[in-house]
Parts: sequence; structure tokens; C-alpha cells
Amino acid sequence: MDTSGLLSLEQALQKMQAQVSPLTAAETVALSQAAGRITAVPVTSPVNVPPFDNSAMDGYAIRHSDWRGEPMPVAGKAFAGIPFAGEWPVGTCIRIMTGAPIPPGADAVVMQEHTAADSNGHIRITHEVKPGQNIRRLGEDIQQGAQVFPAGVRLGSAELPLLASLGLAQLAVIRRLRVALFSTGDELQVVGEPLQDGQIYDTNRFAIRLMLSQLGYEVVDLGIVRDDPTALRQAFKDAAAVADVVISTGGVSVGEADYTKQMLDELGDIHFWKLAIKPGKPFAFGKLQNAWFCGLPGNPVSAVVTFYQLVQPLLSSLAGDTHWRLPPRIRVKTATPLKKSPGRLDFQRGIVSRNADGDLEVRTTGHQGSHIFSSFSLGNCFIVLEAERGPVAAGEWVEIEPFNLLLSHP
Repeated sequence: MDTSGLLSLEQALQKMQAQVSPLTAAETVALSQAAGRITAVPVTSPVNVPPFDNSAMDGYAIRHSDWRGEPMPVAGKAFAGIPFAGEWPVGTCIRIMTGAPIPPGADAVVMQEHTAADSNGHIRITHEVKPGQNIRRLGEDIQQGAQVFPAGVRLGSAELPLLASLGLAQLAVIRRLRVALFSTGDELQVVGEPLQDGQIYDTNRFAIRLMLSQLGYEVVDLGIVRDDPTALRQAFKDAAAVADVVISTGGVSVGEADYTKQMLDELGDIHFWKLAIKPGKPFAFGKLQNAWFCGLPGNPVSAVVTFYQLVQPLLSSLAGDTHWRLPPRIRVKTATPLKKSPGRLDFQRGIVSRNADGDLEVRTTGHQGSHIFSSFSLGNCFIVLEAERGPVAAGEWVEIEPFNLLLSHP
């Protein structure tokens, strides 16, 4: 296969990343509304965590110097939210619960399982005691004024509860990236409407809109644009006027009714047009007057693969998400033969699982045509086959890339 003139995936990604700059405009949102948002500035802690020395165990607080190996009377109790208050005689201990403040002077907590009560209710310690044991120190987790997260972190279920524990009610986040989306083609019909002769449902726009929403971006859905130069020109103008990025699906091939290239030559600047990947050879990237442009192929699998491998990282960079990465690739053996012709980097859909010996292996989802969308619902990874590679026999080593949250399923 002649791939001269086609960009590799790596070259395309480098060109895209070199062109764009992250958004910088910020806004303040409530912590409860910050899921999926990206920090605009470093987040520092206004408090110490923990805010006071507290017990890591249910047990007994003691002054280590008081312990002589003899049973100790209990002088009082300390609970989470109810500190011990009162006289603490020498030679006694204090009953303490997990999270309760350490009484002044105490320097060890003996876990309940290492004690026994005698008939007088005095506590006998049955294990060696070390100063400082079972005490969570003030600021041990996070110190007041320390940086908790840098700028450019997407906030989710691992980050937001931590910020809630600091008492932060509001955060400065980067404004949402705005993406305009439309499909092109006379053959397309809106999902839910009856199909006419020669029509197919607009699966691409449905899938891309769903993934954009999952990523937390603001979507401007411009619907279906028919194969008409005037309508297409207006759609590009409307999209570029309201969005940071314009995504179209279809119309980037070489058919006589594919007007996208003509419109883009007129309205913008296209940086590249074709890639040495499969599926997804016809992929366009460039700049309109006020927005970046990504033109996805019309075949459903090709559209999703190019969005996943190229548009997803581009949008993450634009949105200011400095920590975004695709899952790392893993070398495994294939349990099934894989059809492949040398020439283009191939993203086949596969199912990775453990075999009877406990080793990871991958098998194909079946037919890999660019119209077989069911391969995504069946699969859980891409089988990434090098451009120069030919057919793959069962038992050979291949690289897989597990699906991230956009494509993963239970």
C-alpha cells in the first residue's frame, strides 16, 4: 500500500499539539458544581489536615512516662467531637475513640485489642508501648498553605472529596471548552425518524456528542447539513462564530459531493488531510477564522477511532487538562489470528482477558470493517498493529491499548 504523503499518528498529534494553546479564561464555581472541571490556578489548603492530633484507634490514651506495667485506672473518656475535659491524674489512662482529640500530655494510644480490664475496671496493657503510636498528628496529611493540586487538574471523585475536607466551598476553574458539531450528507436521518429510501441514521453525531458530554465540554449541536455548498458554507461560519472547536463528520473523502475540503480551503487553513492509520485515513485538521477544525470520516468506526486517538487529546490540551493521558499500551499474546495488510497503523477492536493460566491474552471482536460499530460494545481494548506489520498468527505478541472511560463498559 502506498502511504507516501500520509501523516503518521505521531506526526499528526505533534502538529496538532504544536498549534494549539490552552484556554486561560477562568470562572469561580461552587464545589458541588466542579465535577469534571479543570483547576485554573494551584489549589492550596486553608487548614491543616488533620486539624488536631487525634486517635487512629479505639483504645486508651496514656502518658508513656506513667506506664509501669501495672493496671491503670480510667480517668475519663474522649470521643470524636467531644474531647476529654477535666483533671487527668498521674498514673491513669483515658478511654479514647477513633478520631477523638488527643488529651493534652498524652503521647501514645494503646489499641483496645492490646488491653484487658481487671475486676476493678482498671486497664492492663498487654503489649509493648512506643511513644507516638496510633496518633495522627496535626497537618500529617496536608499542612496549611501547602499546594494540594496544581493548575490543570481535572476534578473528579478522587479530588473533590479531598477539597471538601479542606472546607473549600468555591474553586477557580477554566471555563468550559465549547465544541460545535454537525454531520454532513444527504443520506443521513435523525435518530428516531423513519428512514426513507437510501437513508441511514446519523450515528456519528450521536456518538461524538455523547463522548463530548462525557468529557464535560459544552456542545453546540448544529444537526445535519445537506450536501450543498451554500448550506455547508453557512454551517462552518455559524459554528466558528460560537465555538472554540468545530467538528464535522463525513464529507472529508474524495467523492464528488464531498464539499468540505472546498469550503475549508475558502474559509480557513487546513494543516493536513489524510493519515496513515486504519480506520480513519480521511481526517482533516486546521483552523477556521475563530476556531480549530477537526473533520472526521463518515464511517462510524472511523469517526470514533479518530475522535478517540486524535480529537480527545487535542481537546484535553485546549481545555487546560495537563494531566490527561490515554491508558498505557500493554504487550500480550493474541489468542486469535488477525488480518492485517502492511501500510497503515491499525486500531483493531479486541477483547482482553485472562486465560486458564492467569495470563492476559487478547482476541478479536470479529469483522473489523469501518461500519461494524458493534465491535466497540463487544471489545474492551484496541489491538494496535504496527504500520509495517502483516497478518498476525495466534500466539504472536501484540500491543493493546485498554479503552478509557469514553469506551469502557462493565
